[in-house]
Amino acid sequence: MSPTTTSTSDTFKGWVAHNATSPLTFTTFTPKPFKATDIEVSVSHCGICGTDIHTLRSGWGPADYPCVVGHEIIGTVVRVGSGVSTLASPAASWEIRVGDRVGIGAQSMSCLRADCEACADGQENYCPRITGTYNARYGDKSKAYGGFAERWRGPAHFAFRIPDSLPSAEAAPLLCGGVTVFAPLRKYGAGPGKSVGIVGIGGLGHLGILFARALGCDRVVAISRTLSKKKDAIEGLGADAFITTDEDKNWARAHSRSLDLIICTVDAADMPLTQYLRLLKVDGTFVQVGAPEKPLPQLTAWSLIQKGVKVTGSNIGSPEDIRQMLRLAAEKRVLPWIQKRPMEDVNATLADMDAGKARYRYNRTVSDFNSRNCRIRRTCSVGNRISELDNRPIRNAEHPAARRTRTLRRQHIHGAGKDSPPSQRIEIGNHPGELDDQAFRYRGCSQLSDAGFR
Repeated sequence: MSPTTTSTSDTFKGWVAHNATSPLTFTTFTPKPFKATDIEVSVSHCGICGTDIHTLRSGWGPADYPCVVGHEIIGTVVRVGSGVSTLASPAASWEIRVGDRVGIGAQSMSCLRADCEACADGQENYCPRITGTYNARYGDKSKAYGGFAERWRGPAHFAFRIPDSLPSAEAAPLLCGGVTVFAPLRKYGAGPGKSVGIVGIGGLGHLGILFARALGCDRVVAISRTLSKKKDAIEGLGADAFITTDEDKNWARAHSRSLDLIICTVDAADMPLTQYLRLLKVDGTFVQVGAPEKPLPQLTAWSLIQKGVKVTGSNIGSPEDIRQMLRLAAEKRVLPWIQKRPMEDVNATLADMDAGKARYRYNRTVSDFNSRNCRIRRTCSVGNRISELDNRPIRNAEHPAARRTRTLRRQHIHGAGKDSPPSQRIEIGNHPGELDDQAFRYRGCSQLSDAGFR
């Protein structure tokens, strides 16, 4: 179907979950009815978020099966409703045209009523009638389906044009993971003069470090259980210091009153919450963005009273947060560390994500693997020179490029096309960590064949 198509079928294809235990299956589903204020998008990329896993297994409560997850969506607009150009939304929404490259995050609708305090204040993400991009219902009771599909359909108000300088694969994780950490950093004043701690160095946490650096914070501290990610955090992502909570028994005392703001991305119910609060300065703020399936640990009153600290949470980000985040990411080259996986490999990728193997964000590609060869992407935040390989800024002042070429036998490439040559060449360079030939754990490509739906 042509990218300029203006009318499409009301039957979509995607990877559908029918219950909490069975694998996703590629089949048809019926999207919401197309309305005048909707757009339709041909999906090219969709990141995997921890929310996808919690939802698929009904970890936060019974999911509304059948369900299509995925809310870090990038694609091309193929249909625009007649009412989009008259939306009472920012120009970024009503100027959307067929052929535009857009992204959709974790929210696809709110009430948008003038008498809704949250919507009227531009905080649609806190609307009491919020509609998630999947596992939710619109006002007409039709079901919201996500981006693990060939197409996405929904309100233009929550679609965002992607800056030309942001590659689609790297832009996708920003739409949920990126804004989830950017919004509280922005709200609580991260920037020059501030010391910020990021708890958990994973899909959310690595983006927290990148955005804290891009915002100009004086000091960015990575906080993790073990030392396994210290090299990534400091040498790759640009953190200034690293705290390990399992291996340093005196970490809370040694770093007491050192941070103005902590963004906690972990979803472990046994996190040392009281000790995290010891790290805050007077009037410091602790923001929880990870969402465990079990209650958070209890707090003693004195952990709040002694320094007047604030403990709060943050829910994704508003449309304005997303627009500001995309502008900053384009300006400062904030690019997540990603591993591309074909959409057809979705069940194995979800299992790897749940097992903590991602470094640091998986991205489902629908049509991005048209070439037999793939080059590793460089994805650090604030670049200081241009790579000779792909003209993309990379941060390598401390680590001279170590460009090297490996030949991977065909059996190491999952799903390689039947006509592939006996081996594939991949150019690899400038990552401080070791590369795993099988899993490509650092910004690698896990499959090189064409990756359309089959």
